[in-house]
Amino acid sequence: MSGTNQRIDGKRLWDSLMAMAEIGATPKGGVKRLTLTDVDKAGRQRFTAWCEALGLTMRVDAMGNMFARREGRDPTRLPVLFGSHLDSQPTGGKFDGALGVIAGLEVMRTLADLNVVTEAPLELVNWTDEEGSRFGHSLMGSGVWAGIYTQDKAYGLKDVDGVTVSDALDAIGYKGAHPAKPFPADAYFELHIEQGPILEREAKQVGIVTGAQAQVWYDAVVTGRDSHAGTTPPSLRRDALVAAARVITLVDNLMRARGEDGRGTVGFLQVLPASRNVVPGEVRFSVEFRHPLDAEIDGLAATFPAEAARLVAETGCRLDLTELFRIPAQPFDPACVDLVRQATQRLGLSAREIISGAGHDAVYVARNVPTAMIFTPCKDGLSHNEAESILPEEAEAGCQVLFEAVVARANRTA
Repeated sequence: MSGTNQRIDGKRLWDSLMAMAEIGATPKGGVKRLTLTDVDKAGRQRFTAWCEALGLTMRVDAMGNMFARREGRDPTRLPVLFGSHLDSQPTGGKFDGALGVIAGLEVMRTLADLNVVTEAPLELVNWTDEEGSRFGHSLMGSGVWAGIYTQDKAYGLKDVDGVTVSDALDAIGYKGAHPAKPFPADAYFELHIEQGPILEREAKQVGIVTGAQAQVWYDAVVTGRDSHAGTTPPSLRRDALVAAARVITLVDNLMRARGEDGRGTVGFLQVLPASRNVVPGEVRFSVEFRHPLDAEIDGLAATFPAEAARLVAETGCRLDLTELFRIPAQPFDPACVDLVRQATQRLGLSAREIISGAGHDAVYVARNVPTAMIFTPCKDGLSHNEAESILPEEAEAGCQVLFEAVVARANRTA
């Protein structure tokens, strides 16, 4: 990398990533830091200790979102925010989320090393429950903070053991005193692994993220009739799994009709009564579509339910389809994106513009604060997997871009 004398410490960054990965480490080399568990608490405590060692001021809001503040030269300036999340999937990798938080910590450490005070204050954020793997609602902490849904709704969500979010926050001591709602901020930057194959495939060191895809998610229930597998002839079958398979094929066809930008997935499937000699009477499954264009998602939302219901009705079964949510495409702030672009050019890094295929806290934060994201490659595009992997130099490059963009925004004159 070229273009600056203000260098982050790549080895310190990597060592800290590995130290955080010790918390919730799995035998296969990944992490299991489910949100608001004792393991999550341990990760939060290590993060807090690192921040306090730098003299940062930590505050926690009512959703457990953590904000570590470094004062700027001008107390009237709005803070520049940056960060990500420390919670993981049940079989997650070391870098999903954690890279953005620990890289943000390295930005703070480097500024301290250089004895540099930015004009605007800086705040490093750890958002609560980005993954949604425990309580079934992803982007929970940032969603409540951004006003997407209410704190009461989030507090009432339960895990499989019936523990509510409210009780879980109390149990680990992270139901903070500050309100979980937007406060004035100048910008937000988030560094994240791509979680896809594009950067690695094109040998690019950095992804300049210009926005995030539109999405629509459904819960589907197909109801047929349980019957004996050996005695029920074809004419009398109402096989819920056959009907569901037709819908799943429809999802795949609709995705492929939209080319390489199309995304359509059935990731959850539950067959009842799940006996090998019973014709399935009920199938529950998830459906989601994603696309960079709102018009494509709106078109799918307008046509998919009726087409799916028709296919199911032909089998003698019934489809109940519930639209869980529809998220419009979220463009990121052009000025913040340009700071990322300028940083990659100044540093001599190979880069390309990219749309985020995954949801991130930045998508919700962007509704209230000018936002940009930075992607680093990950091996084979693999994420939400214990084998998730990046190279130390990839982490260092992404962190250096984050440093450049954050400092440039915090020191801007206009």
